[in-house]
Amino acid sequence: MTYAQPLIGIAFVWAGFVCAISFMEAWLKFRAPGVTLPVGLSIGRLIFSALNKVEWGFALASVFLLIYGGSYHSLSPVFLLVPVLLLLQTIWLLPAMSKRAELIISGAKVSRSSLHVYYIGAELLKLVLLVMFGVELFRS
Repeated sequence: MTYAQPLIGIAFVWAGFVCAISFMEAWLKFRAPGVTLPVGLSIGRLIFSALNKVEWGFALASVFLLIYGGSYHSLSPVFLLVPVLLLLQTIWLLPAMSKRAELIISGAKVSRSSLHVYYIGAELLKLVLLVMFGVELFRS
């Protein structure tokens, strides 16, 4: 028995989460009246921490369905890169960005950083890979 249909759903819902949070909420909150940089950063830390947990749920559910459904032998290299990116974000990017946000919130001056560029790049790549994985599953 294959679990392609739930996997297709997970892939596209996951992609939707990434689009909604990373490419809409992340910058839009700063345009709301009264939202200062420290407030926006506090909101962002909370939301991206929650998103990361939800993404790990999607990743674990996907792996479970692939293994339980017996499809692990045909596991797509496209999908394998998604948890690698998620791990990179979890152990390096999010903690480093959170530490910077804490410094800014506390009023410290911080030097420029490329962390956001790396994070956005990882999110773009993850989005493309999730859509490719969903389409790959849909076609099979």
